Amino acid sequence: MPLNKDTIIYNAVDYLRLSKEDGDKVESDSIANQRDLITNFVKSMPEIRLCSERIDDGFSGVDFNRPAFNLMMEDVRAGRINCIIVKDLSRFGRNYIEAGRYIERIFPFLGVRFIAINDGYDSAKEKSPSDDIIIPFKNLVNDAYCRDISVKIRSQLDVKRKNGEFIGSFAVYGYMKSTENKNQLVVDPYAAKIVRDIFAWKLDGLSQQGIADRLNEISEPSPMEYKRFSGLNFATSFQVNPKAKWTAVAVGRILKNPIYAGHLVQGKESTPNYKIKQRIMKPEDKWVRVENTHEPIIPQEIFDTVNRVLAQDTRIAPDGEAVYPFSGLLFCADCKSGMVRKIVPAGGKKYAYYYCSKNKAGDGCTTHCISEKVLEKAVLQALQNHIASILDIERILSFIDTLPMQQEEVRKIDTQLLMKQEEIEKYKNLKVSIYEDLKSGVIDADEYREFKEIYGKKCEEAEKAAARLKQDITLILAGKGANSVWIEAFKKNRNITELSRKVVVSLIEWVNIYSGSRVEIRFRYQYEYERALFFAENAKDLIATASPAPIKGVV
Repeated sequence: MPLNKDTIIYNAVDYLRLSKEDGDKVESDSIANQRDLITNFVKSMPEIRLCSERIDDGFSGVDFNRPAFNLMMEDVRAGRINCIIVKDLSRFGRNYIEAGRYIERIFPFLGVRFIAINDGYDSAKEKSPSDDIIIPFKNLVNDAYCRDISVKIRSQLDVKRKNGEFIGSFAVYGYMKSTENKNQLVVDPYAAKIVRDIFAWKLDGLSQQGIADRLNEISEPSPMEYKRFSGLNFATSFQVNPKAKWTAVAVGRILKNPIYAGHLVQGKESTPNYKIKQRIMKPEDKWVRVENTHEPIIPQEIFDTVNRVLAQDTRIAPDGEAVYPFSGLLFCADCKSGMVRKIVPAGGKKYAYYYCSKNKAGDGCTTHCISEKVLEKAVLQALQNHIASILDIERILSFIDTLPMQQEEVRKIDTQLLMKQEEIEKYKNLKVSIYEDLKSGVIDADEYREFKEIYGKKCEEAEKAAARLKQDITLILAGKGANSVWIEAFKKNRNITELSRKVVVSLIEWVNIYSGSRVEIRFRYQYEYERALFFAENAKDLIATASPAPIKGVV
């Protein structure tokens, strides 16, 4: 069809977009189908010359900040393009406000002809009164459809998180996604060994920077480099260097991540809504935590010990890469401030002492000073004595395991637990009854609030007591024999002759220093120790009648 000399010639771009995130149908909305539709349409429009093509494959229509879309708008503003053709309005965008702004304001201002083929819209044609209603309505429908898809996706992901399924794009360092189930993590043998080394070095007293330096010295690929070597297309904002190295931050992330103990913590971030892609950190109580979701690389005991150490003040000497054995665990018994280490030269030799940091700074605390050698000797002796006591208790408890005493104590505690559960139920019923009394006018609002607070506190106290009784039963059934975790922690150090950082942080909670170099030590697992000791003491009479031979440790 010949063009008349007054016909405006349009230099057009076909804009193609597809996004599974928006719920697009892969077949009917495929890039190839969009291209074919537009090409055939242009054949019937002699005034339109198809000059270029822009494709946003995998980009949501909610956000107009898309690579190809931005290039297309650059062409428009440069005058190279004055016509944009899309299959339909949903390919252009699914944001009602932004789509309307472009179609009704920006394109007319820039002199751009906009065509949405399947919606029968062509801005060059005379508008009918219905266009002012139909086009905005279609944009609104596209927007609503995207919102609905977003809600469904969020809901599905939330269900997966609560079920303990991993939903990240990439597995963390040390793990791989299962080939059979992409939501299940499996241990990566090579990287897992490095993770174990990192935790072991931390227990030995190395700082995060010291661990990073050691890994870089042996040319161990950083987590990012390891992903690249594994063929994963991984991008991050943390490191953009050609060859990423290990850093203290990367080591710290590994040490603090409960995923290595077999637990998933997901849903830490979210977007305000489906139109805003900026991620916002959620409060910690809103994170989704599911325990024992996959095989752990690090035992829970070691993970807990390391994170207890990380929470302490463990400064490192300027010329060293490791902390001293007592770093973060040594305190003044009076002011509770940390003790600081100081080297004192005398007689051509150097001696290490610990001082109260407040006294050293002149803040008013009395003198608390102890020689490092005296401290080490005192702590070692106390630890050896404590281990000997635990071994005696273990022998008693191992014998008790052969008697019917466990079942008897469990029965007694079970009776107490039943009473507490009845108490909880009673206070819950009372809370319901006072609400009914309020509705019936028997009590006023002030009385209702007073009674509600009283019964609420009583119920909370009973629930805490019930939880403690359940813990006691667990300790009796699983924590008293030779296989008890807390006993094993001490037992494996029964031949200890010197203190190391690993032993100190694994077995000691804190050490208090009094005036006169008196030392007070709080060992770990103190509650379990006291429960076992109490159980053993109460079992003496039965052991005496049941055992023909004396058991060491029983007085």
